[in-house]
Amino acid sequence: MKEKVISGHKNGITVMILAIVLYVIATVGVIVSANENNALFIVSILYLCIGWILFLGLKVLKPGEALVLTLFGKYVGTLKGDGFFFVNPFCTAFNPAADTRLGQSGDISDNKKNGLSGIVVSSGQIGATGELKAGSGKKISLKVMTLSNSRQKVNDVLGNPVEIAVAVMWKVTDTAKAVFAVDNYKEYLSLQCDSAVRNVVKLYPYDITENVDTTGDGQADDGSLRGSTEVVAGRIREEIQKKVEGAGLEIVDARITYLAYAPEIAAAMLQRQQASAVVDARKLIVDGAVGMVEMALERLGEKEIVNLDEERKAAMVSNLLVVLCGNHDAQPIVNSGSLY
Repeated sequence: MKEKVISGHKNGITVMILAIVLYVIATVGVIVSANENNALFIVSILYLCIGWILFLGLKVLKPGEALVLTLFGKYVGTLKGDGFFFVNPFCTAFNPAADTRLGQSGDISDNKKNGLSGIVVSSGQIGATGELKAGSGKKISLKVMTLSNSRQKVNDVLGNPVEIAVAVMWKVTDTAKAVFAVDNYKEYLSLQCDSAVRNVVKLYPYDITENVDTTGDGQADDGSLRGSTEVVAGRIREEIQKKVEGAGLEIVDARITYLAYAPEIAAAMLQRQQASAVVDARKLIVDGAVGMVEMALERLGEKEIVNLDEERKAAMVSNLLVVLCGNHDAQPIVNSGSLY
């Protein structure tokens, strides 16, 4: 179904003033012809009884709002733009997602959540005392809103459980598709976000890993969830956009808001990271120590301070490496005898 924008109906003030004036005239007509029962009296009484129907066609829209109107079940068009409008009084606004609340969105709600992550579905808002309050109306927001789904536990490409949460910025671009193409476009968006996150996260390792292809070109690369957050978020946005295109929604942006190993393996992975850091540090220390030993031997040889045979050089190298690579300060031993 294609969206039809209703234009040229910003005459709400005129119609309201006219309806009020007619009510005044009808009231005066009833008073004047009360004892005559003529045509004026009958018409005035009829207008006083049904004249209020005109007020049903008055619609007020603020910037960034729209109304999808139906007439006896048939879609007649979408009212867009800010202003005071008058439309067919028998047209009704239709929005199946009017009472659905998305976490961290423009219509955030504190109600208890159902099985969908980050989404609340109800026929109205429940107050603190449990009474059912009226819904927020049938207007559709055209502003950019944010969907922050709850954390998901997903296995990465290596099978490690990872917890991840994303924030998706979205807006409605086609009100007819959003209302009529899917049952509830907010529920639909939330479910597609969960599905897209799972589909993309399973292609990446949490950290940089050898022999892993994350781009699908058949060659290993250094892509990872932790090191390539912008790339991963972009792929998540594209994945969601493909799924919600038919629902008249546009995904403006997507961002990863939380990323960590699942609690059951977090401690083990922390030990692994610590061990890797220790190994890297040791490599750096050894490289530096070897360079210092080479420099010491070269300086001793250049200045001919002492002549060392191969055995003594090996002993000196061993002692220097122990001193330079040790975890604790060296305890010197003074040799008061001959070197040989």
